[in-house]
Amino acid sequence: MNSPAPNLPFQRIGVVGSGAMGRGIAQLFAQAGVPVRLYDANPAAVASAIAALHDTFAKLVDKGRLSPDAAQRARAALESVASLEALAGCDLVVEAIVEQLDAKRELFQALEPIVGDAAVLATNTSSLSVTAIAARCRVPARIAGLHFFNPVPLMKVVEVVRAMRTDETAVERLVALVRATGHRPVVTRDTPGFIVNHAGRAYGTEALAALGEGVADVEAIDRILRDQVSFDGNGFRLGPFELLDLTALDVSQPVMESIYRQFYDEPRFRPSVLGAQRLAAGLLGRKSGEGFYRYDAAGARVDARAEPAAPSVSVRPPVWIAPGPRATLVESAVRQLGGVVRNGAAPGEHDLVLVAPLGLDASAASRADAAGIDLPAERVVAIDTLFPIEPGRCRRRVLMTTPLTRSEYRDAAHALFASDGVPVTVLRDSPGFVAQRVIAMIVSIGSEIAQQRIASPADIDAAVRAGLGYPLGPLAMGDAIGAATVCEILGNLQALTGDPRYRTGGWLRRRAQLGLSLLHED
Repeated sequence: MNSPAPNLPFQRIGVVGSGAMGRGIAQLFAQAGVPVRLYDANPAAVASAIAALHDTFAKLVDKGRLSPDAAQRARAALESVASLEALAGCDLVVEAIVEQLDAKRELFQALEPIVGDAAVLATNTSSLSVTAIAARCRVPARIAGLHFFNPVPLMKVVEVVRAMRTDETAVERLVALVRATGHRPVVTRDTPGFIVNHAGRAYGTEALAALGEGVADVEAIDRILRDQVSFDGNGFRLGPFELLDLTALDVSQPVMESIYRQFYDEPRFRPSVLGAQRLAAGLLGRKSGEGFYRYDAAGARVDARAEPAAPSVSVRPPVWIAPGPRATLVESAVRQLGGVVRNGAAPGEHDLVLVAPLGLDASAASRADAAGIDLPAERVVAIDTLFPIEPGRCRRRVLMTTPLTRSEYRDAAHALFASDGVPVTVLRDSPGFVAQRVIAMIVSIGSEIAQQRIASPADIDAAVRAGLGYPLGPLAMGDAIGAATVCEILGNLQALTGDPRYRTGGWLRRRAQLGLSLLHED
């Protein structure tokens, strides 16, 4: 067994649970040079985990990612033990057992008389209250959360969770330990979902809301959020329904419902009945062969559909663009695409009328425009300008019609905006398009996490980027779009729908009023 590492905040670590998470945690600590004792109630599981870790170290050597000496030290740092009593002498024990409150409470109560009073007990829970786990312990001040993400060695962020009675020294030691492993520690208060699962409520939940409203189908919504969203050329790697199929609905839906209930039915986190229905039907995702999409035995999609072709239009009508702050942007794109722009205070009798609303639907945008006139809804098409629409700067454009828009005008707009080969998605009329409402809600929830002082703005963004793989953290997204723009989208969404989920929080509103970065810490 390796000697304790003198420069680390913990000299010997116990890990309880040898499943995927426990195994990954043990690997991370062993590679950092900390002696690790691995325990599982099933002795065969521990033996299997140790063998698998030895094999992992060998593969890392073969790939040149670990030196032979470092691999040998990591192997020597690992020790399997047959009882909880063998964890005596550990100054940190991390549990990674079943996600059940009673089981975790019982484990910590059993560990307390085994380890010294100075030892820290940490839970890897992702959804349970650390405060509730600690409540039955004799020394609750030494209980904290240490939430890793799977796969542990590759997911470079760890949430260090401060429960109601956690001693600050324990938090500081855990932060130092995480840094020593090469991962990024983010400190969070004990709150439902901590940072990452809390901040992640908007992406899938808002997409499900749009699907439930009949705005577009699953594939169209995924294409929009995967292709249209662009922060310096970077977007979401997976659409929300692709992601739900990957994580599996029997995991995602209970988390959605749990966080909603734990926040006493906060409207921002309201789940969709569609998720509950699909879970009841066993449409779990890749692992069940069918979710929002269908898959073969190897997990590959078998129902992929080609992008719908743009309509063929023999004659394109002139384009009249409704006045407003985004009119110049739309006019530039139309001209670059070869469209004929008609100027004037009001549209001509046969003009295609383009509007560029934020948070509104096409119908609302066609009523009493900036010049005080009602626009002909049968010729109105809305275009989403939240992300670039100019040729060479976008991978998808998104249009929206009113219920009255005539098909020839819809097709003319589609053909115009697809004329450079960029695919176009046409939505049914809805407040805020798809990307606007999803991004605005991501920023809104991230801002509320900062408002509640659950974590610092910098830690919120770092945790979300690393934990969820977003192109930017939620607060940096708000800065990129503009806090005032986010507030306008949210305000219009709430005004049109009456739904309090879209209300603008004070923290976000104040920063928009003052022109402050959302990453500014006060």
